[in-house]
Amino acid sequence: MSDSRESGQAAPIYITMVAGLLFLALALFAVGQAGAKHSGAQSAADAAALAAAQESRDDFVSGKVLGNLLNPAFLDDIFNGNPMGTAVGCQAAERFADRNEAVLVTDERGEDCAPTGDRWGFKVHVRTKKPMGATILPRTADKKADAFATAVVEPRCTFKPAEDEEKPPTDGEEPPPDGDNPDDTKPVSPGSLDCGGGIMWDIDPDRLDLVPDSADLFSVRLAQD
Repeated sequence: MSDSRESGQAAPIYITMVAGLLFLALALFAVGQAGAKHSGAQSAADAAALAAAQESRDDFVSGKVLGNLLNPAFLDDIFNGNPMGTAVGCQAAERFADRNEAVLVTDERGEDCAPTGDRWGFKVHVRTKKPMGATILPRTADKKADAFATAVVEPRCTFKPAEDEEKPPTDGEEPPPDGDNPDDTKPVSPGSLDCGGGIMWDIDPDRLDLVPDSADLFSVRLAQD
């Protein structure tokens, strides 16, 4: 008689424990689902920021660098200074956000993708297209995940100007007058680009088609805001 009474008393406790464990499992699942959604948003933001920076890098190399390979002042400013590149890139950011099931989000300043301003790079704000869905957690059915990312472009190479190889006239010999020296109009090498790892590119005016790829000249990486 006592055994049946104890069994009857234990049943509600057992049911309560099972219900509690079930609720905990559902709560952990919801938290994991939210974490996965945020992780997806962050991946989309990272991809969008990197795409914008890469687009800007490629546009800058093709539009500016290739046209100024014989300009030592330009090369010194770009590879030894603080290059700012171009503002082209946000269309690429939008495409890559879309590929990752996200959209660019406009902030209070009306920007969803913009140059960082203090350095060559882009910052983006994205939001997932799909909400988390219904869970046991309150107000999550329509909740979407937001994420931010910043990517920067940095020179891989340093510019080393060519040494002045002009030779003084020998004793008793007058320097040629202006216009009489054919070397006056022949393009000369402004120097070389040292890209590390033993990669040295001597800028040859006759072989400017051998310029390294944009990825060899400039790196693109994610950065902290």
